[in-house]
Amino acid sequence: MKCLIIAAGKGSRLRQKYYSKPLVPVLGVPIIERVIRNAARAGISDFYVVTGYKGEEVRHYLDGLKRRCHFNITHIINDDWDAGNGISVIKAEDKLKGNFLLMMGDHLVDPELIRRLIDQRLPPGEVTLAIERDTNCPLVNLDDATKVWTNNGKLRDIGKDLESFNAFDTGVFLCSPAIFDGISESISRYGDSTLSGGVRCLAKKGRVNVWDTGGRFWIDIDDPVSLSKAEEALLQSIPIKKNDGPVSRVFNRPISTRLSKYLARLPLTPNLISIMSFVLSMLGAGLFLLGSYPALLAGGIMAQLASIVDGCDGEIARLKYQESAYGGWLDAVLDRYADAFLLFGLTWHVYLTRKDPSSILVGFMAVIGSFMVSYTADKYDSLMHSRIGKGYLRIGRDIRVLLIFLGATLNLPFLTLCLMGATMNAEVLRRMILCRGSG
Repeated sequence: MKCLIIAAGKGSRLRQKYYSKPLVPVLGVPIIERVIRNAARAGISDFYVVTGYKGEEVRHYLDGLKRRCHFNITHIINDDWDAGNGISVIKAEDKLKGNFLLMMGDHLVDPELIRRLIDQRLPPGEVTLAIERDTNCPLVNLDDATKVWTNNGKLRDIGKDLESFNAFDTGVFLCSPAIFDGISESISRYGDSTLSGGVRCLAKKGRVNVWDTGGRFWIDIDDPVSLSKAEEALLQSIPIKKNDGPVSRVFNRPISTRLSKYLARLPLTPNLISIMSFVLSMLGAGLFLLGSYPALLAGGIMAQLASIVDGCDGEIARLKYQESAYGGWLDAVLDRYADAFLLFGLTWHVYLTRKDPSSILVGFMAVIGSFMVSYTADKYDSLMHSRIGKGYLRIGRDIRVLLIFLGATLNLPFLTLCLMGATMNAEVLRRMILCRGSG
């Protein structure tokens, strides 16, 4: 399946954000890159991108994307970019002889929506438009949206100024070469060089089908308001990791996603954020060594902040398409070191204040319990997911760090170590019993 992306327009309402609309960053990634990557995740391999206004800069960026990600990107130049977006489609006629996907360069679309659309059967000489049935969709700007009127699975009319409509045009089409004929007819008969005009000509002949997105995500980024909505939607769409604990889900994540919104705009890699989290933990451990309550309190706050930042590396990796197996492994290794230093620092703080050698033993048990909970996590999580899916009891790093934070805040470091030593080792014993005989 080939994909034609039209990205030739000026985008005057977003020029305050960037000089070229396709290159406007959405959480640190240009719109055009997000469009291509989402289509690639849906199985698209060949891309034809029509550029016009500031086209040289856009093509230069796409050449870099092609080298980085090995996408097959073919450039199509439209010098008449201000004459109507249907002209951009016509420019690709000699390159697209079979069925193809047509997308807008400023519409973000869920890969699953694309995947399901290209799986639809397309009769010869027809076009299928993905439509949004929810006419109250909060992501749609009613004043600017292209409205459609549908009946019995067919599109009957389309346009921005329709008074009667029952759906919105999402800007995603599964096309046969008939779309070129429709646009040519619209230009010759009505002087309308828009894509909607071409679709309207085909609709009059009953050759435009509609397919309901089923509420899957899409958004047209046309102005600063829709750009902000798109960023919020992307932040909320970050999947919760299956092994996230209750503290991560309820407390850390709402804060980390807010923080990730700003970190995404900076040239920071997920691995660098993992290191930043580790450094914060080390600072917290260092403060514990000072022995005073103010230092203990500051160290506890630093430890909890590190736990929140630790969630940002995965969020940034997903938002900026930078996931890697090495990144996940590095994060896990640094977490283990951070745990060891924090608990050692807390143990030393208790020893300085109590002058009791038993503090060392209590701290040692807390460290051992912490490490063994982490060591047994993979087998336990796999077993629980296979047995009951979601919602099982999980005591992980997020709870350990929260206990350190609470113990430091309440000036109860010894009790914290005792509680962690007992709780973590009891959790390991519980897992050993549950996993017995599981293979």
